[in-house]
Amino acid sequence: MQKKTTKARCTEMNNDDVIGTDEFDDVIGIDEFYALERAQRSTNRQEGGSHYQLPIQPIEYIYKNKLGYMEGNVIKYVTRHESKGGAEDLRKAIHYLEMLLEWRYAP
Repeated sequence: MQKKTTKARCTEMNNDDVIGTDEFDDVIGIDEFYALERAQRSTNRQEGGSHYQLPIQPIEYIYKNKLGYMEGNVIKYVTRHESKGGAEDLRKAIHYLEMLLEWRYAP
């Protein structure tokens, strides 16, 4: 038997809960619940612009790999250059790489 939950109460559900009372008519299955939950994550939407329509968001990659500010900007600018800033974004990425070389590896 598949667990059921409701869209209205999906935030109260964990892996062991079954939610679905008479007060809710819109019942969904557990697989639909997790799909809905993923779609509502902040990494699945963008505030302003449309230059990050990617399967993996740069910020998610940066965060999960614990990259610093300068490394993160390199990833950001290289990732978006074709859809937003063009050559200017590549120059910005190079600038951050030059700063990293100077500040971390210069004698």
